[in-house]
Amino acid sequence: MSLRIACDLDGTVADMDRALQREAERLFGPGVVLRAQTSPPDDDSEEQDGPSEVSEQGPESRRVLSPREVRALWSHVRKIENFWQTLDELEPGAVARLSSLASRHRWHVVFLTKRPQTRGDHAQVQSQRWLAEKGFPLPSVCVMSHSRGVLAGLLDLHAVIDDRPETCLDVAADSKAEPILVWREDFGSIPPGVTGLGVTAVATFQAALDRLEDRATSARTPGLLDRIKTALRSS
Repeated sequence: MSLRIACDLDGTVADMDRALQREAERLFGPGVVLRAQTSPPDDDSEEQDGPSEVSEQGPESRRVLSPREVRALWSHVRKIENFWQTLDELEPGAVARLSSLASRHRWHVVFLTKRPQTRGDHAQVQSQRWLAEKGFPLPSVCVMSHSRGVLAGLLDLHAVIDDRPETCLDVAADSKAEPILVWREDFGSIPPGVTGLGVTAVATFQAALDRLEDRATSARTPGLLDRIKTALRSS
């Protein structure tokens, strides 16, 4: 089956959090830790600073970055030459496997991201080069800020792979695409109700690819009626 698939980048295939942690420690020292799923703040954000939090991780407590420090971190990241090309792949070989499956099954794949611009090339170009380096030649990348659910509906997608429950719910509400949530934590920590609204949760990106491959393969497998018709024609 020729599927139309959208795939998120950061947190799904690219390890943005590790790169941000590295830059945070350069700015504020080794005793800091990012909040979960740190996103770039809106340009017009006026979020007020609160007291710093402490996260118990390991033998020593680590201080969670304040909102003001997060803004400073992103300001710093925007000044790094081609920052988006420095990220590691979360599951080595997964991007290359997606490329191989897309070629074999004639899938149309588009990568979606909200990455802000940094010094150097456009975020789209950086993302395309990163994907090509990881084994997906000539990738289609859309840098966007609007609803992915609306886009999934407009493109008549079959599936959207993302690591954020809110994005998957958006896709489920605004399109017919199957939202596949890559959730690398305990499934018990998935926000209540998410999987009951048409969202499929998997533990890894590779598992998401397994599901899509099964879907493509089952679509090509003849049903009982097809097999009977084939037998009658050959008799």
